[in-house]
Amino acid sequence: MTFSVTARCAETGQLGIAISSSSIAVGARCPWLQAGVGAVSSQNITLPLLGPLTLAGLEKGAGAEAALSQALAQDTFSAYRQVTVIDAAGGTAAWSGEHTLGTYHVAHGVDCVAGGNMLADKAVVDAMVRAFEGSHGALAGRLITALQAGLAAGGEAGPVHSAAVKVADRCAWPIVDLRVDWRDEDPIGELAALWQAYEPQMQAYVTRALDPREAPSYGVPGDE
Repeated sequence: MTFSVTARCAETGQLGIAISSSSIAVGARCPWLQAGVGAVSSQNITLPLLGPLTLAGLEKGAGAEAALSQALAQDTFSAYRQVTVIDAAGGTAAWSGEHTLGTYHVAHGVDCVAGGNMLADKAVVDAMVRAFEGSHGALAGRLITALQAGLAAGGEAGPVHSAAVKVADRCAWPIVDLRVDWRDEDPIGELAALWQAYEPQMQAYVTRALDPREAPSYGVPGDE
């Protein structure tokens, strides 16, 4: 049903998640993050509330393991959930309840944690960790590279139809929030193309938000 990588950039402090699923609009339910606090992917039979609950624990000073445990304790059906967490210091935690679907697995790496369910093979998750650790550049690009590696290692047992990447920096809002909510084929490829188009414009949108006086032209008719 889902595979994802949740990670931190040690150089910038950015936090992010890349995720793909056979279900529609995975980016609408599963990835949660807060600048300077952490990132949470709540997946499998998803309870979106686990994202905000875990982030609240992190914001109060709990580490990744403690924040996740506190959030799961508030869920009557935690046995049906799979969750991955990274905190602002790079600490990671993960949970796969006994009713997680199909072949499932989690793996921890340096500044990252990956997880998945209904997988073609457990190697999918390990491939994402290796790809992230071996990548360089912007966090969103590294996350997508890891997601592509998971797909190349087998991905889900069946075809995926949605994908998303989300990154928080120092702003109160995500600086990257790109989604492919449904494609019959290759949503991860479409997500990668979206990132390639968005990356050169990303900083301009941050500048427009923080100080419109310094904002570059939109480059569209009417904004000469």
